[in-house]
Amino acid sequence: MNIRMVLLASAAAFAASTPVLAADAIVAAEPEPVEYVRVCDAYGTGYFYIPGTETCLKIEGYIRFQVNVGDNPGGDNDSDWDAVTRGQVQFTAKSDTEYGPLTGVIVMQFNADNATDQEAILDSAYLDVAGFRAGLFYSWWDDGLSGETDDIGSVVTLHNSIRYQYESGTFYAGLSVDELEDGVYQGTTDAAGVFTADDGPNNVGVAFGVGGTAGAFSYQVTGGWDVDNEDGAIRAMGTVDIGPGTLGLAGVYSSGPNSYYSSAEWAVAAEYAIKATDKLKITPAVQYYGNYFGGGTEVPEDYDGLGDAWKVGLTVDYQIVDNFYAKASVQYLDPDDDEDSTSGYFRLQRSF
Repeated sequence: MNIRMVLLASAAAFAASTPVLAADAIVAAEPEPVEYVRVCDAYGTGYFYIPGTETCLKIEGYIRFQVNVGDNPGGDNDSDWDAVTRGQVQFTAKSDTEYGPLTGVIVMQFNADNATDQEAILDSAYLDVAGFRAGLFYSWWDDGLSGETDDIGSVVTLHNSIRYQYESGTFYAGLSVDELEDGVYQGTTDAAGVFTADDGPNNVGVAFGVGGTAGAFSYQVTGGWDVDNEDGAIRAMGTVDIGPGTLGLAGVYSSGPNSYYSSAEWAVAAEYAIKATDKLKITPAVQYYGNYFGGGTEVPEDYDGLGDAWKVGLTVDYQIVDNFYAKASVQYLDPDDDEDSTSGYFRLQRSF
């Protein structure tokens, strides 16, 4: 027993006296530094730095559920109502350059009429720097009054365009060249109802926009010339805060049916957006059309022989909670040359 203890003690002493070689050492790896997402407050709220870059990114969008009512609102069935759902997401990237902020925007939109009838579209995609914008984006003719009654814009307002816009606080002015490839084109309709175009829809147009604010008053003047149709349109809008709401007035004139305006030769619209409470807005409105055609992409060469029309409507907006609102709208249209109609919708929308 004593001999065994002596041997063990000798072995332990030998092991303690043996030098440890560097090759035998176990070295723990240094952890990689973690770069957390940083808030970018240079361009407003909601932006953050893309890790490893100096580019700021903002992600926003909305989810919308809407029920349309009227005469065949779905367009492909006999029902007088149609439910649709939309999801939209927008990516906005910004970074500083020697010419000012460089902006890139991508908007994807997904629409579902039902489980099988769905579509995904590129709603906008453009770059913007130093006042110049190029890509797919909405024109000034997409703007309108705050309610849902006014019909003072283009049939198609989303174009591949190049635009320059000068902005200075409360004023802006710009000029754009628009590809009107899916716009309005003039032609004639024979006795059998067959439409023959004077020119194809591969049009080009030039538009301008001027607008701004002055205290409680805001204004916008928009014009456009459709080169292939050789006709144009001009529109003026203005709003002013009066009493518990905002009064909006608009007028538009078209020299002939064209891609910028084709609903009528001329029209005037008025609305009064009443701020009933902090959450409730009620907007009654009316519009009158002179030589009413009614829109569409296949149009007559002029407005000769067309009757007038008038339209009245009511829109109600209710803010349920922050970023979640309900909207209901009903419109009545009475044209001289066609049957009157009533249409509307109910909408729920959650923005983020």
